[in-house]
Amino acid sequence: MALFGFGRRPLPADGAVREAILAWARAAAGLGADGVVKVNEIVCADPACPGMETILLLMPPGRPTRAVKITRPMAEVTEGDVVRALARD
Repeated sequence: MALFGFGRRPLPADGAVREAILAWARAAAGLGADGVVKVNEIVCADPACPGMETILLLMPPGRPTRAVKITRPMAEVTEGDVVRALARD
């Protein structure tokens, strides 16, 4: 129900958490300085979803953008989660 503003939604992750995830994703994907990585936290509306998810968008130059999902809030994402998510994508 957090999708419609009802219920309790966790506080968004702080900037340090986001920066750590960005660095882990950049390293795990082998992106150089010219590649772009975006990290977002969303509420999944599908009842089968765990609620909050972290989405990584990887935009290497000259290649298609990749979207990778980690099924946990940003504040709970570890470097291992990022590596596993990129490896299975």
